[in-house]
Parts: sequence; structure tokens; C-alpha cells
Amino acid sequence: MSDFPHFSGITRRRILQAMALSPLLASMPTFSASTPDLSRIIALEWLPAELLIALGVMPMAIADIPNYELWVEEPKLAPTVIDVGQRTEPNMEFIQQLKPSLLVVTQGYGPKTSQLESIAPVVDVKANDGSAKPLQLAIRSLHKLADYLGLPERAEQHLQLYHQQLAKTRELMKPAAAQPVLLITFIDTRHVLVFGQGSLFQEVMEEVGLTNAWQGEGSFWGSVSVGIERLAAIKNARVLCFDHGSADIMDAVAPTPLWKSMPFVRNDQFTVVPAVWFYGATFSAMHFCRILNSTLGKPV
Repeated sequence: MSDFPHFSGITRRRILQAMALSPLLASMPTFSASTPDLSRIIALEWLPAELLIALGVMPMAIADIPNYELWVEEPKLAPTVIDVGQRTEPNMEFIQQLKPSLLVVTQGYGPKTSQLESIAPVVDVKANDGSAKPLQLAIRSLHKLADYLGLPERAEQHLQLYHQQLAKTRELMKPAAAQPVLLITFIDTRHVLVFGQGSLFQEVMEEVGLTNAWQGEGSFWGSVSVGIERLAAIKNARVLCFDHGSADIMDAVAPTPLWKSMPFVRNDQFTVVPAVWFYGATFSAMHFCRILNSTLGKPV
């Protein structure tokens, strides 16, 4: 069983931001028999928040809204959503005061179910089961949560939109399919996070006919930290770099001889794109598709 994504020798706060975000795999869920008040559900991790919104249920509260807006970006939160603190250590007293009808968590991340059950019923979802298909797992979690909430038709409606988006992107990507695509985000001025096999992005790229330019090592979470110098080996690829408040880092890297020597920089094949949550679900996948449409295909 794997642990959190690990980056040897990197201790900067940005790693804690980027990679402590990845949930762990743990125990099976326990369900309440009653249907909760949909207006009073709290999501203590970002994956369940995305799943709820996909079902048309805006959470009453979620954990860590500032970082959600930085790292996830879409789906957007309503202005009324309340912040209940960090995802690893939410404000339990405040959560209790909010009197939630349901707490939705990611298995193995944040407080244990036993710590939460005295406040409200708890439903947990998985972020990774080791299958290297996190998006398919997220779809199963969407159905499970929909069934629990009595909203199976909303799951079907959302998935219809998801499949329509995939089909549109697949068509738009046909002219771009011959050129591999590399997906990265900056960690610091010397390291990037690269996405490969086992990532949500890999699943989407396979669905729409694109080839991942990264053929190096991977991880349980589908992402790996590498030194920027490793990117020099990537030839003839489009590079999409997710922006998570990393403008200062990119400004520092851009004038360096190493960066200027990169084939994708010399060939003007590097594009900074909006944030997409690496460990998300179908909303994140759709957001990624729209980014592919606007960068590699025709704007839609």
C-alpha cells in the first residue's frame, strides 16, 4: 500500500501545499439510513466537494477554501460556502456548531471517521485504489454518493455532460494527436511535478487520443517530482504548465540558460494554463478538456 506522494530531499513549503494535498487509501464507508438535508452537507476534502457539486449539491461548508481556489479553481464554490479550516485538521468545534446533516470525507485523509460520527453521519469516498484509474474510481464514487443522497438521476445527467465533453475534445484533438503532450506544474525553481501513468490527466488523454510525452518513472498517485534539467530530454512535445500561483517561480526560471535551452521553449511549445485539480473527478476532467480545446484545438 502506497503512502503520500514522496519527494526526496525537497522540504519547501510548496511541496507541503502541492503534495500533502494527496489523500490516502483507507477503510470502507459507513452509511446512515436517513436522507440528509442537502443544504447542510459539509465536505472535508476537495474530492467529495467536487462530487457533491457534480450532483447539484453545493456544500454548506468545505475545508481550506483559499487553497481550493488556488489548486482546484473549478468547479467554483458559491460565495455562501463556509470555510471550516484545514483539511488535515478542520475546526471540529465549529463544524459541530454548524449542525451538518452529513460529513463527506476522503478515506484516510483528515480526521478519522470515529472522530466525526458524534457530529453527524459520515460518508467516505476513495481517491485511489491502486488501479491506476482514478477517474473511473471517481465515477464509481459519484454513483455511490448519488445513491446515498437519493440523486441517481443527477449523476446520470452529469455523466452525460462529461461524455459529451470528452467526445467534443476527442474530435478537436485529431489534428494535434501526432504530437505528444507533457503536463507539468512548478514546485520550486529547481523542480517540477510531472503527470504520467495513473493520473487523472493520463486517463483523459487516452480517452481523447493524445500521447503523454512523459515516459519516465511514475508513482502510486500518477505524478512524480523531477529536476527541471530532466525536461531537456523531452523532444517535439507541447508542454502545458498548470498555474497554481507559481508566477514568481516561473519568472525566476524563465531567464535562466537551462530553461532557454529546453526544446519546447526554443520551439515556442510551452503554454501556461489554469489550475486543474490533479486528484479530482469528472468536473476536473471536463475542465482539463476545455483547456486542451483552447490550447491544442480550436477555442470553444
